[in-house]
Amino acid sequence: MGRWMKPEVYPLMAAMTFVTGMCVFQLTRNVFLNPDVRINKNNRKMGVLENKEEGEKYSEHGFRKFLRSRPPEVMPALNRFFSSTSK
Repeated sequence: MGRWMKPEVYPLMAAMTFVTGMCVFQLTRNVFLNPDVRINKNNRKMGVLENKEEGEKYSEHGFRKFLRSRPPEVMPALNRFFSSTSK
């Protein structure tokens, strides 16, 4: 393996592996949990699915509920440091 892959490539491989994993996770999540994706034949036959509860459950997941209670700041400590008016 050392002949084909140089150590300079390891960070790039790590980043690409991480991004590929995130893509696979999102695609798998959508295929199995998204109410708009119809895999079995009975659901594909229906023109309009009556699944409002399932759609609400999909879009209002636990992580989104957690983020609603948090302030919309990326770096709160840094924001407090620069916004404080201490003399």
